[in-house]
Amino acid sequence: MVFIFGINFPEQTLVKRSLETFYGIGPKVSRGIMARFHIFPWAKVGSLKNAQVLDLTAELSNMKIENDLRREVQDNIRRLKDMGTYRGRRHAMGLPVRGQRTRSQIKTARKLNKIERGGFGRA
Repeated sequence: MVFIFGINFPEQTLVKRSLETFYGIGPKVSRGIMARFHIFPWAKVGSLKNAQVLDLTAELSNMKIENDLRREVQDNIRRLKDMGTYRGRRHAMGLPVRGQRTRSQIKTARKLNKIERGGFGRA
């Protein structure tokens, strides 16, 4: 097991996949981090040297990920609701926010607004 930024990863896990398990890091950001530290795209966590693991941990500690990013997203949505903007009202009602169709395909948007985005949509 390799310890990266507070999480133990099995040694057979790909570095790219292990980086993408953090909230706020997608494929493009993980590729950029790996390129910055000269890590091969198919490298496994177990093959990393201690210096590389420390570099990855230091880089992740400088980024806004996990709870910090979740809190920021929730604060942004709360700010929109408090201002009474159109997007804030859509979040509050649990409706699609970015112009999606509501006539026939609203179930998924309501589910997403209720669970992931912290809205109060009907489910």
